[in-house]
Amino acid sequence: MATLTAPAIRVQGVTKAFKDLQVLRGVDFEVERGSIFALLGSNGAGKTTLVRILSTLLKADGGAATVQGFDVASAPNDVRDAISLTGQFAAVDEILTGRENLVLVAKLRHLKDPGAVADDLLARFSLTDAGGRRAGTYSGGMRRRLDIAMSLIGNPPVIFLDEPTTGLDPQARIEVWDTVKELANGGTTVLLTTQYLDEAEQLADRIAILHEGTIIQNGTLAELKRLLPQAKVEYVEKQPSLEEVFLALVGPSAASAPEPVEGPDTTKEAVK
Repeated sequence: MATLTAPAIRVQGVTKAFKDLQVLRGVDFEVERGSIFALLGSNGAGKTTLVRILSTLLKADGGAATVQGFDVASAPNDVRDAISLTGQFAAVDEILTGRENLVLVAKLRHLKDPGAVADDLLARFSLTDAGGRRAGTYSGGMRRRLDIAMSLIGNPPVIFLDEPTTGLDPQARIEVWDTVKELANGGTTVLLTTQYLDEAEQLADRIAILHEGTIIQNGTLAELKRLLPQAKVEYVEKQPSLEEVFLALVGPSAASAPEPVEGPDTTKEAVK
């Protein structure tokens, strides 16, 4: 049974291999309720594999993980009730309008008054004026905001954002960043995977660096920066950037191979 004192997410010794490829080699971390936790790593580090395990779409080979106090292996239905997942690419129906996308998901969630739910989320994500337009006409940032809004239908306490700004232009990235900050301010726990150092630096309360299947450092931005000495030039004090910390820990030639994927990507449909 879930307890309110437990961390929103707890991962202990999780391992996963695809045939001879060991993707996760014993991952450990905790995410406090109402916080933004960034899982930072290069392509192929195991970020998406871990998110798929936490969202019950993939079974771990070893270790244990809980979300909202529910074990992902033994209580997958309870975990699914507590989470929502937004994948790397917006999973909106481009033929439907923005409002129709939201109404559809609200009906699938068996919520009362789906229209009111849709209108509330359109207002919350500054999409009211665009609600009657087909989603295919939206900009990248608008489409991603709609995607996140769809994920929040039913008020899940935990949301997984798997590289939410992939392929977005700088302005759209800022729009998504603002949305993520608002989620955390409203009490939602956010686990964010990213390979963008500035994204983790801007958003996260805590940052874990995943490299070659293990967490090699986990801390606040200030704690990670203290891993490198401060540099001084004349009277100017220079703090090490997160990029310098990351490259010093994993090396400049981190693996860039894509992670193995099993079957078609049905991430959005499986957890909404």
